Amino acid sequence: MNPRRQKRLMVVSAIVLVVGSAIGLVLYALSQNIDLFYTPSEIIDGKQGQIPQVGQRLRIGGMVVPGSVKRDQETLTVTFDLMDVGPTVTVSYHGILPDLFREGQGIVATGVLTKINHIEAHEVLAKHDEEYMPPELAEKMKGIKHIKPSQASYGNTEAGI
Repeated sequence: MNPRRQKRLMVVSAIVLVVGSAIGLVLYALSQNIDLFYTPSEIIDGKQGQIPQVGQRLRIGGMVVPGSVKRDQETLTVTFDLMDVGPTVTVSYHGILPDLFREGQGIVATGVLTKINHIEAHEVLAKHDEEYMPPELAEKMKGIKHIKPSQASYGNTEAGI
């Protein structure tokens, strides 16, 4: 191999190594910040055969169980249960809830799984449309008798979402 080709090969190899290392580091950094979305049934029963681990960051979406909201009188801590079509999961949140948060409403919470059926949330989101629920949950809830088909709507209605 002549010296000119050898030099080009070394430069190309170095560039591929640097770019590969950069991509690997970016993917490693992003993997620690990914919040996977689960429904209460998927947390208890597993999602695609994989049950989330205690300490894992995640997002959970479901309907707030009527009568389950408990507010601490001395602090801003609120606990409530979320459900979809199966078991319920308890969510604890320390802070001021959104104005549109209420029982029977679909919400999405971001937090950490502390027990297999308990989440310590650091963010709670409530949708302005009372008929909203996450698309994954809407698919599962269509078969339940106490949810009207119009209530199992997708988030991309009039709001243009």
